[in-house]
Amino acid sequence: MSTMKRDLHDGTTDNLTPLTTLDPDKINDFDELLTAMGRTAFGGRSLGEALDVLQTMVEDPDCVVVGTFSGAMTVAKQSKLLIKMIDEGWLDVVVSTGALMAHGFIESIGLKHFKYDPSMNDKALFDAGYNRVYDTLEPEANFTQAELVVREVMHQLMDVEKVTHLSSELICRAIGKHLSEKYNGPGILKSAYKKNVPVYIPAFTDSELALDVACSILAKDFGHLLGEKGPEALPFQFNPFLDLFSYSKKMHGAKKMAIFTIGGGVPRNWAQQVGPFFDVMSNRLERDLPARRFQYAIRICPEPVHWGGLSGCTYQEGISWGKFVPPAEGGQFAEVHADATMAWPILIKGLQDRLRKKAAK
Repeated sequence: MSTMKRDLHDGTTDNLTPLTTLDPDKINDFDELLTAMGRTAFGGRSLGEALDVLQTMVEDPDCVVVGTFSGAMTVAKQSKLLIKMIDEGWLDVVVSTGALMAHGFIESIGLKHFKYDPSMNDKALFDAGYNRVYDTLEPEANFTQAELVVREVMHQLMDVEKVTHLSSELICRAIGKHLSEKYNGPGILKSAYKKNVPVYIPAFTDSELALDVACSILAKDFGHLLGEKGPEALPFQFNPFLDLFSYSKKMHGAKKMAIFTIGGGVPRNWAQQVGPFFDVMSNRLERDLPARRFQYAIRICPEPVHWGGLSGCTYQEGISWGKFVPPAEGGQFAEVHADATMAWPILIKGLQDRLRKKAAK
């Protein structure tokens, strides 16, 4: 019995990329840390490579960068990361859950979240007016304060400006304008308003913001809730297609598209479906429209792919849906399977350090 002799390669002759041991004594900032991590393995390599993709997308003058955000990131006190991305011009569009924007709005009017003690009883928390988000508490009194602000905004829209058709983009812009005029300090919607970055909340009615808007309607006439009046009697009509068409128009004019995703869920899917939407319009409406594909993409999400859900699906899978440019054609992707509260701050600090050093040269 003979054994075939293998021709053992050493990697170098095949031009393979060698890895490098991470040396903490040679690291002076977050850029150097992430660069070193990108030359290692596993999750560290993914995060290190994400910095390269992030730098490419934000520095590409032809690229429209869409940020999608889900999960309780504002309750988790990560709002200034998103504010920083808007203020620096690293995001051109924001797509979010309503809850994330509601909690961030609460923070921007000076209200606080608090640390949860595991010894606390959830029934006692309810009785005391504390809503628990895993290890953090949101006082119900915060929502009461926020509703008063939203009611002022809705009064301006409904009674002063006489707006008859609203969308999440228009409401978020109006709140951002109000915050800019009435409150000091940072805020996501405030920065978005000042930088003219549209904010879309696709599942708007699944949020405290929508409940506050509903209360503004019912404060004028409670009969809408009781069914005494038809929808045509509402003081305005909320039309989600205004968001879809506004977003599609913006992406239609993009030479290149990029997506930066925290979590997954509705914001990710809604933003990514622009490619299939343009394909559908081209084929079924027989219109000559450009193919819309994301060339750069980063996502930070702990969701595994094997559950089969959208939040965990890979960008490779998205290529089959016509959402992404294949790597062979220039697509650049980074997928970081991690808690965003750990990975996102490091990534943003790495980009800050890298761009600062580049500007100083």
